Amino acid sequence: MNTKMASKPLGTDLLTLGKIKNVLITQARPESEKSPYFDLEKKYGVSLEFQPLTEVLPISSRDFRKQKIDITAFSAVIFTSRNAIDHFFRTCEEMRITVSQDMKYFCVTESIALYLQKFTLYRKRKVFYGENGTNESLFDAIKKHKEHEKFLYPCSENFDSEITNWLASNDCDYAIPVLYKVELTDITELLKKKDFQVVCIFTPLSVKSWLKNQPDFSQDDAVIGVFGDNTRKALIAEGFDPEIVVPNEHTKNMATALDIFLGGLMKK
Repeated sequence: MNTKMASKPLGTDLLTLGKIKNVLITQARPESEKSPYFDLEKKYGVSLEFQPLTEVLPISSRDFRKQKIDITAFSAVIFTSRNAIDHFFRTCEEMRITVSQDMKYFCVTESIALYLQKFTLYRKRKVFYGENGTNESLFDAIKKHKEHEKFLYPCSENFDSEITNWLASNDCDYAIPVLYKVELTDITELLKKKDFQVVCIFTPLSVKSWLKNQPDFSQDDAVIGVFGDNTRKALIAEGFDPEIVVPNEHTKNMATALDIFLGGLMKK
């Protein structure tokens, strides 16, 4: 493969449906065969491969105790990923911590906010999220409550410093419990077997993992779809521009965005 060429549009030579055979979704395979992803295979004759670019490992309760953070002393939680939600409630369960029904939740996107329903009663007056999936819109949601809340920002060791910098500069009362760690996944064997014309990436760390697995990745090698503003920023920082960005004015999920993208190529 060639070296990066940031001045050239991403995937220029791939923007016809017939040239797109393999699509890489960098998440675990959906448990339900009714997932809209599988409809794309039938509709457009493409093959979807599901392979995460990172592996999430829990921080033990014993190690969390060393951080000396009392979860019950806080009145609000900031979530920027489903992993953070999973490991926040896992930690609470393991340590037999009862989360107050008055706890407020601030989420970077609506889809992350809705994921809370898996763990707690979803009450609109207790759940807030950014309007457009950016950190800036998340900050707007927090601003209205920052004078009266103590915030937890559960995260991995690779937390988003833009959020912590904002909390600090706006004199918020907050703590950063590290509840899990994320390691990059080696997918070089998969990449030797298959060429992917479309790659969908969901986290900033997955951008790093993709480029580590593909150190000579070029703008022309694949069309890239990204989920979330932070992932978009991470990709741009590496010199690339995504062809598909979710959420957008048409949809908040990647499967629908892919459908729109592939459908557009069919019309060409």
